[in-house]
Amino acid sequence: MFERTFRKPGRQRLWLLMLFCILFLWGCHKDTKPTAYQSHLHQEIKKVVVMGFRAAMTEGPGANLVENPITGTSFLAEPVSEDVIRQVNKVLFSDLMEGKQWTLVSPGQARGVLASIIDGDKKMEKSPLEMLQSVGKTFEADAVLTGRIYRWRKRVGSDFAVDRPASVSFDLVLVRPSNGAILWRSHFDKTQQSLFADLFDFDTYVKSAGRWLTAEKLADIGLKKLIRKMPGIPKPKKEEEKETSVDHSGN
Repeated sequence: MFERTFRKPGRQRLWLLMLFCILFLWGCHKDTKPTAYQSHLHQEIKKVVVMGFRAAMTEGPGANLVENPITGTSFLAEPVSEDVIRQVNKVLFSDLMEGKQWTLVSPGQARGVLASIIDGDKKMEKSPLEMLQSVGKTFEADAVLTGRIYRWRKRVGSDFAVDRPASVSFDLVLVRPSNGAILWRSHFDKTQQSLFADLFDFDTYVKSAGRWLTAEKLADIGLKKLIRKMPGIPKPKKEEEKETSVDHSGN
């Protein structure tokens, strides 16, 4: 009875249509996470000044709409502490060292030069973009990497049960020092959910091994995703050395 019903042409077309819709939505969803923008590169990137992250908001009673002065895009932001900024910048620099074949200038070096540029700009005539350009030119770099952290909510709970999951939001931008052009930009916005609440987030579920992640671990997953999408030659993975044993028995 079931087989005769299923084999009706109308039922077959309905099942095929449903399957097509599921596959189509899956493909679209994968293409839009995380969002990214990339212009045509006219020169190879070899040296990058890592300005690192800044807090989109440092204080305030709650969330507010904040504009990124480099890109002009706006996101809902919450206050983020300087301790978080320092911590994430260390992870960013470490991930870049592992992921890209670039000569890197550290955030500490970059901020030292930026401080001197701000000190010399008594009339405050330079825009944030022009200051980034000046820092990049000082180091004769091909690009400057900067970003904003818009949200940093810590997990409330444990690995296996939470009252509030971790949630982070940040962006990264590559700027060409010579003319201020945006070479690449991308935004990561993630609040961890259970697998059953978000069936399309299987990748995060696998990386977390089914556990509820901390904000630090969630941010690291996002940073690695964005770094893989950046222009530039990735570092080759080290081949595992094969262990060889030598037979000294004479056989």
